[in-house]
Amino acid sequence: MAEVVLFHHSGGLTPGFRSFADDLRAAGHTVHTPDLFEGRTFADVAEGVAFAETFGEGEFARRAAAAVADLPTDVVYGGASFGAARAAEQVLTRPGARAAFFLYGAVAPSWWDATWPEGVPAQAHQAEVDPWREPEAEEEFVATVPGADLYVYPVTGHLFAEPGHADHDAEAAALAAQRVLALLSAVDAAR
Repeated sequence: MAEVVLFHHSGGLTPGFRSFADDLRAAGHTVHTPDLFEGRTFADVAEGVAFAETFGEGEFARRAAAAVADLPTDVVYGGASFGAARAAEQVLTRPGARAAFFLYGAVAPSWWDATWPEGVPAQAHQAEVDPWREPEAEEEFVATVPGADLYVYPVTGHLFAEPGHADHDAEAAALAAQRVLALLSAVDAAR
């Protein structure tokens, strides 16, 4: 089974986020969920973003690197929204990643002035109508990440796969989870 490091969104380690991680665990995978907000959670995405901005990107990059420092390098990195950047940073700066997946958006390697490593498959999952959507990042993700899969779901809202959140869409959430699990199974089979 795959070993996964899953970074939370700007809401922190919410019950809905933990539920997604638990679904991966129930499928037999080892899942680490570092708490970059040190216990703080936010029901509103904008409030969580404002909290994160008070510390800056550099602080959360440092916290994420510290969270994985004692873990193996051959893991799958996952991230939800805010956490997608943390996951991508690890893929780009810590050689050995097996794969990556991003919920609620895509990443652009140029944000780090980097090139995506060969042989590291990646998925991004995005709601079609999302106030936080970044089409330019999606375009770069597809163009510069070898074999990238971008899935756009016909739903409205940001945290569509988060049980208990107003944006939750059960059908899209189930399909996103199925696709992430298929990625993890493929990584496991390639060992």
